[in-house]
Formats: sequence, structure tokens, C-alpha cells
Amino acid sequence: MKTSAAILVVEDEPDMLKGLTKMLSHEGYDVEGVSTGTEAVQRLDERVFDVVVTDLRLPGPSGMDILRKLKETSPESAGIIITGYGTVESAVEAMKLGTFDYISKPFDMQKVKIVVRNALDQSSLLRENRYLKQKLDTEWQVEHIVGKSARMKKVFDAVEKVAPTSTTVLLLGESGTGKELIARYVHHLSPRKDKLFMAVNCGVLREMFLESELFGHVKGAFTGAVASKRGLLEIADGGTFFLDEIAEVSLPVQAKLLRVLEEQSFMRLGGTETIKVDVRLIAATNKDLEKRIREGAFRDDLYYRLNVFSIQLPPLREREEDIPLLAYHFLRQHCKKLGKHVTEFSPNALAALQSYDWPGNVRELENAIERGVILVKGDRLSSENLPSKITSTRTGASPDPSYLTYRQAKQAVLDRFNRDFVCRLLERHNGNVTHAANEAGMDRANFRRLMRNADVAQAGQ
Repeated sequence: MKTSAAILVVEDEPDMLKGLTKMLSHEGYDVEGVSTGTEAVQRLDERVFDVVVTDLRLPGPSGMDILRKLKETSPESAGIIITGYGTVESAVEAMKLGTFDYISKPFDMQKVKIVVRNALDQSSLLRENRYLKQKLDTEWQVEHIVGKSARMKKVFDAVEKVAPTSTTVLLLGESGTGKELIARYVHHLSPRKDKLFMAVNCGVLREMFLESELFGHVKGAFTGAVASKRGLLEIADGGTFFLDEIAEVSLPVQAKLLRVLEEQSFMRLGGTETIKVDVRLIAATNKDLEKRIREGAFRDDLYYRLNVFSIQLPPLREREEDIPLLAYHFLRQHCKKLGKHVTEFSPNALAALQSYDWPGNVRELENAIERGVILVKGDRLSSENLPSKITSTRTGASPDPSYLTYRQAKQAVLDRFNRDFVCRLLERHNGNVTHAANEAGMDRANFRRLMRNADVAQAGQ
């Protein structure tokens, strides 16, 4: 991690270059000096600088070209123009490029010190804003970790033990069980929580693009690499890096990840410079990595480095008691998002949710609740608002009474009676609602209302 701010000085006058470099070095900064625009562009390809102080007119690329390059490679870094040929036009162009300040020659060295210090404050503020936004996103997401089952308590206990360390974590579990959410929870409880959390799904990118995203690339490394680019591992320096679907990573990229784990260093794609980083890796998979090793598709040495501390996330079908908690959580969340006022589930809807096998796990449950909130018209989400594959599993099931209020439990008994009563009548009359209503001594409209209240409106035509 950086111990001091990195500053690049670009000046073609030797005495001026020497004076600026010496002065800024005495201030405690990590300073590099070059005398041409070509050298400056090359250094920006190789390294990230917090501030670039550049003359406007230079051999090769101009100061404006250098500032454009700076904003491409590091948008939060600050640029300062120093020139003896200042014009209104050049000043306006520099400001459009986001230049922090524009200083005309001759100048006082004390003024340069102040401008550089202020530029560093702005750069630091921009980075801090990004960190804070990312931190708020993470905190908002970890609030959504819901569960009180024994299986989830075991997961939470494991997270609380490993989070304060720098140990690599391997998260195992089926798709949709919330592996990224748990990874964010580890980060949130760690000493790195004020730094970036970076997540990459390794299964959606082809090998070269994944390597470029993770490690960055130098200009010309492959077709289309028109400029050098920092990798996400470099950007996440000091923070936590989450590799989802790690089983899908190719063997060459696995080798580079192993080096990151062993040496905390790597090279950009097509590059020769070793880049040091301090990141904590968390990986996740829904595959059997030991089987992948036997098939020759995964390195055993990488597996052992990743599997220092593993956490198994249970599928939703094995934490049935958490389903009502999650269902009400998603109900509140999507009502707020969609501007609806739905306060509860009907007992039959809750029973259907608890009876379904949930092959898509928590993600599938959330999707079902969001769909139900969109469809519901009143303040109560019933089974007719849920997908038919969920309600057809065990339509006669009763919800767990420990999750119901007295009023809800009483309503569940009444709904069960009404349901049985209505279903027997409809069965006796082959689904004919008019005949069933006549036998019940009710008009057709009231009998229809009874069917809807008992969640059997779909039974008759």
C-alpha cells in the first residue's frame, strides 16, 4: 500500500525540472521527473500517480495530451499545468479536462507547494467519496442478510471468526444461496471495511478479458488495447476482492492468481513490471473443486491456498424456518421499491412458500415475492399472486403457526375450513360455481368472494 503520494513532474527545462523534483521530494512525496511528453505517457501506462505537474509545451505529446491520458488511466488523480505561454483558450481547455490548477511562469515555489497540497486533498476526497459510496452499498446489502436457523447461525459464527483476519476464504454453496452477500459481510466486519470491496464473476468473461479485467494490460497487449489499463486487483489495493465462480477460471489465469496469493504481486497482460498489491481474496463456487482437480481443470495448489477457511452456505430447502423471515423481508423491500402497501401474506400463500423446494434458493424466493407484489391488488399477498409451480407443491399445507399473529392464526383456521368447504362443493358439482353456490345457500358473487378469500379462486370456472 502507498506510504506517500506519487507525483509525476513533466518539464523540458532541466533546471526547472530539477528544482520542482527536489522541492517536492523534500515535502515527503514520491516524485518522478521526466522531460518529454513521450516519457510521461509511458510512465502513466506503467504507474498510477496522484498528481501530475506538467508544462504545456513539450517535446512529443503536449501537456494537454498528458492530462487526457491521466484522466483515462486514473480519473481521480489531479493535473496541474505550468506554462510560460498561457492563453485564455489553453486555460479553458485545461479546465474542461478537469485540470486542478493552471500556473503561469514565472512562479513562486511556495505557491506550487500549496497548489500540489490542495490538489492532493481533492484527489483524496474523490477517492474517499468512492470508498464511502461503496461502503454504504455494502452496509445496505449486509442489512439484507436474514436468518435465524441453526444452519445460518453456524455461517454467521464462522464469518465473525474469520473476518478480523487476512485469511483467504472459500464460500461453497448452490447458486442463489447468497455467496456474494456473505463475502460482503466478511469485508464489512474486517479491518479493510473502509477500503474497496471488488467483485468479479469469473464465469461471464472469456479468458483474455478476465485476465485483462483482473490484472490490467499494457498498450498493444492484444487487438483493441489502444491504451494501458489498470486491473481491478490494482484498484482494490488495500481492500477485499471477491472472485465468484472461481471454478470457471482457466489454468493460465489460475497460475497468476496463485502468485497473487503467494506473493501479493502480478504483471499486467503484456507487461514486464511487477505490481505489488495488498488485497484479501474471497472466492466462491457452486462446483466440486476436488472433482475439477481430478479432471485436470483446476490447480490443486491454488485450491489448497483458497481453501484455508471454507464456509458452506445451506440451500434454502434446508433452512425452512428462515423462509417466512425472508419472505416478509422481501415483501417490505419490494413494496417500498414499487410503491405498494402490502402488509401480509395469506396463510395459504405462506404455507406454499414453506412447502416449495426452492431449487433457485434465496434468489428465486425474492423473484417470486417481487412478482407477487406487482400482481397483488390489495394489502394481502395470496397464493394466486405466486407462480403456479410454487402453489401446486402442497396446496393443503398449513403455515408454521410460530410465524403468525393471533389474528393470522385465527384466519388460517377459518381459511382452511372455507377452503375445504368450497373444494368439496366444487368437486361435487364438477367445478360448476353456480351449482356449488346454490347448494351452499349463497349467491354466485358471494361464493366467488369466499373462493378468493380461501385462495381457491382458480379452482372453478
